[in-house]
Amino acid sequence: MKNKLQKIATCICLTIFLSITATAQSLQTLSPEVREFVSVDAAVVALTHVRVIDGTGAAARVDQTIVISDGKIQMLGSASSVQVPSAAKVIDLHGASVMPGLVMLHEHLFYPTGRQAIFNEMGWSFPRLYLAAGITSIRTAGSVEPYTDLNIRKLIETGRMPGPKMDVTGPYLDGVGSFATQFHVLKDADDAR
Repeated sequence: MKNKLQKIATCICLTIFLSITATAQSLQTLSPEVREFVSVDAAVVALTHVRVIDGTGAAARVDQTIVISDGKIQMLGSASSVQVPSAAKVIDLHGASVMPGLVMLHEHLFYPTGRQAIFNEMGWSFPRLYLAAGITSIRTAGSVEPYTDLNIRKLIETGRMPGPKMDVTGPYLDGVGSFATQFHVLKDADDAR
């Protein structure tokens, strides 16, 4: 069980590593808070003997090697045929699976609480939880606090906070009788414009 949990943790850390390096961040520019989540600090990484689920619906490929450099997959193929660069950090992932990061199109950084549906921002935990679930890109699909979401995106992009790539949408607009105190209540069409 301990071995299995270590492999899960390694895959989660690799998801975070790939998410960070995919944004072209130098590991030296990452804040101490973000560096806590980075377990692989190498320019070239080789994931060996791993099962690859490519996300196309094709059958998983077993005993594969993936070579990653500059945050991008440079080589992928059977473990017996891929030449691992001598400078690569090699991670043996027998029994583990690798798949592309998930892209989510209707996500939020808050959850409703209580009978009055007052929303609480979860800007600290939600980005980390998305990464832990393998989600590397999100679109917020409505925001209670759009400037908070924009600031969180900036913190992630500059390596000061762990989190997925974010496409931040606009604030919620609602009509008379809105159930949430943070929503802007529209008076008419001119107000909406």
